[in-house]
Amino acid sequence: MYLLVAPRKFSHTINFAIVLRVVGWLLMIEALFMLVPLVVAILYEEMLIAAEFGVSVALTFATGLVMNYFIHPTSNTMRKREGLLLTATVWIFFSIFGMLPFLFSGTVSGVTDGFFEAMSGFTTTGASVITNVEILPRGVLFWRSMMQWIGGMGIILFTLAVIPMLNYKGGVSLFNSEVTGITHERMRPRVSQTAKSLWGIYLVFTIVLAVLLTVGPMDWYDALCHTMSTVSTGGFSTKNNGLHFWHDYYTDIVIILFMAMCGINFTIIYNVVVRGKFSEFKRSDTLKWYLFVIIAGSVIVFLRIIYMGFVEERDFAIVLSVFDTISAITSTGFATYDYEHEGNFIFFVLMILMFFGGMAGSTAGGAKIDRFVVLLKNIKNELYKVVHSNAVTSVRLDGKSVPHVIVEKVLAFLSIYVAVMVFMAVILTLFGMPAFDALFNSLSAISNIGFGYGEMTGGEDKFAMIPGVCKWLLAIEMMIGRLEVFTVLALLTPSFWKKD
Repeated sequence: MYLLVAPRKFSHTINFAIVLRVVGWLLMIEALFMLVPLVVAILYEEMLIAAEFGVSVALTFATGLVMNYFIHPTSNTMRKREGLLLTATVWIFFSIFGMLPFLFSGTVSGVTDGFFEAMSGFTTTGASVITNVEILPRGVLFWRSMMQWIGGMGIILFTLAVIPMLNYKGGVSLFNSEVTGITHERMRPRVSQTAKSLWGIYLVFTIVLAVLLTVGPMDWYDALCHTMSTVSTGGFSTKNNGLHFWHDYYTDIVIILFMAMCGINFTIIYNVVVRGKFSEFKRSDTLKWYLFVIIAGSVIVFLRIIYMGFVEERDFAIVLSVFDTISAITSTGFATYDYEHEGNFIFFVLMILMFFGGMAGSTAGGAKIDRFVVLLKNIKNELYKVVHSNAVTSVRLDGKSVPHVIVEKVLAFLSIYVAVMVFMAVILTLFGMPAFDALFNSLSAISNIGFGYGEMTGGEDKFAMIPGVCKWLLAIEMMIGRLEVFTVLALLTPSFWKKD
């Protein structure tokens, strides 16, 4: 039997059938991705883990196949509301099926931990409930890193690249609902072509970084896992103490460079590398601010390290300060030193960087530095109007005037972003988390960075010790942050579900 959705009956409501069918396609794609860690498990003779991945692949693919076979919408129309609904729900579906290898292998203790770990992976947050990753099978660790790699450039964006037909069925709304930024500049005329170009750059970064890391002390396995965690700015590692396990300057510097590059708008990278438009570097106000904040943050952290005497080697202090600054602003979350026992100043600086985030159109999280540039320029204009009340001013970004409606949207976004962060922090305090710790962890979740701090999440137990309810709330907050607030919160408004 087929589930038919008559377009006349539901012409004024959401076309749920097409949303569910596309989710089915995506689940089959996720199942194909799971085959890679299955092969890794076989290569390392983890046959039991390989079998568990096989079951996960079968269940995921079968579910997607059934959704495609039994759901046949009579209308293939996908409007903006269907695009928003699909974009939000697919991250939940991916996390539900993505946690199956964790559950079957006993990596996590239950559904709550499994969903948290999977959502943290796909949203490239990097927060973990696993206290000892070094005892985990190679296949499972590879899947953790691969989840971040899939989510880094975007699940929907990958679908637009491999299923061109969606270009005609709401492709623009899907592209706009997942790609981060104030405006959504396409590099090519068609959405599918833009998606392929973005993923092409992403693949090149992945290949180059993997090769460079194998030159250092890492073997091919660790190099691939850390490559996927770096280009996605995710932060999962195969070692309990992360990159500090190798304590290698070459590895740290290579990862610094790629973290910084992946925090830059990929459209700029495409225009410079592919089209040879080097003027993009000079024209971009946001890029200048991004580099300025990195330099300023690095200097502040470096001076604090030297003043407090955290490390004795001056060279290591320089690498440490630059690494942690870029790791924070790009939301990668790799850590090289435990500052928590040295006072709160550096953690507070890193919080500010986490809130800023990288550039829009990158794999970085945070509120995006583009919005802060618009905010600062708008504040400058408003202060000017206090003295010159009749002056007509506009916010200019990259040499172009920003429409007032975009400025209003930026202000609304930042307001909601802060409101969600504070609201979640208040909820966390209800479950016994200290106020500053709660605020830091809420910011860490919505900015998709994964840093832990304080009594519950700052120690070796990471996020494992927080109550189950908090894990679910933080997991949802990760998704809200990854999809930049509006896409998820729009689903909570009554107007979204009302007939046109």
